[in-house]
Amino acid sequence: MTHDGGPRRESWSARTNRAVHGATTRVDGQPFLAATFALGLASGSTVGTVLVVAAVLLALVPAAFAARRHRVLRAVEEPEQLATELGIAVSLSDKVDETRGALTSIAGGGGWRVLSRLKGVWSGVGMTGRWIEGVGDLPRARYFVPPKIGTSVSLVLATLWTVPISALLAFFALVAAIAGTL
Repeated sequence: MTHDGGPRRESWSARTNRAVHGATTRVDGQPFLAATFALGLASGSTVGTVLVVAAVLLALVPAAFAARRHRVLRAVEEPEQLATELGIAVSLSDKVDETRGALTSIAGGGGWRVLSRLKGVWSGVGMTGRWIEGVGDLPRARYFVPPKIGTSVSLVLATLWTVPISALLAFFALVAAIAGTL
């Protein structure tokens, strides 16, 4: 509620978070993968077997993304414990001031500020192996620091690419089935 008793207008970031959450719950590539799988099974040829294997491999990417998303959402369910673990992760790095500066440049302020945020991410990349092993023991924070955050980003990008790849694969499989070469 605002000061005049009217409903509060939802912030841009809240709308974005809701839209991203809605987008991540949909899996747009599944119909294409199902079509490729079905066409591959129906053909019974070597090419059909390759199509079935490709469809199964492509289906594993969104499944891995969904599993990682579930673990990240579980990690943020208790923000106080996550904040404590992130504090421990920072103290393990022996670079508290550098880490604080990197986190401030990544999360601080408003707006897009893409270049300064990327600079902050880059400055946090040079962590030691001992630090990475220590952070691996933190059940919540490990998903927000290297190397797990890199795995998460890779899964997001791979999942995004499965839709156009599976669409093209299904299209070519359909054309080959219609042409009788499958």
